[in-house]
Amino acid sequence: MSHPYARELGDFLRARRGRLRPHDVGLEPGGRRKVTGLRREELALLAGLSTDYYQRMEQGREVRPSDDVLDALAHALGLDDEERRHLFTLAHAARRPVPARVDHGPEGCRTAPGGCCG
Repeated sequence: MSHPYARELGDFLRARRGRLRPHDVGLEPGGRRKVTGLRREELALLAGLSTDYYQRMEQGREVRPSDDVLDALAHALGLDDEERRHLFTLAHAARRPVPARVDHGPEGCRTAPGGCCG
């Protein structure tokens, strides 16, 4: 199960990548494009990351990007100060462990140390 903040981080990165065009960052658009924004590999190249690592981040998988990686992504995406803070907040939150869910048993009944409530 992926961390909820990791999924949110992926959604944020995907949205920001989608609003950039190749000519915005000095790249030639090339031939036919399936995406309107930058391709994952184009953004990874601009940020100095492997395409695989960036893809795992965008898919919300368990990655823990360093602040240097986050800085590189913020620069490559052209984030403003507020967006940059949001990127760091999401990434730092995704580093924390997911709290364990407490099983409360049947409706309104908490599981007692003895195993049954009653």
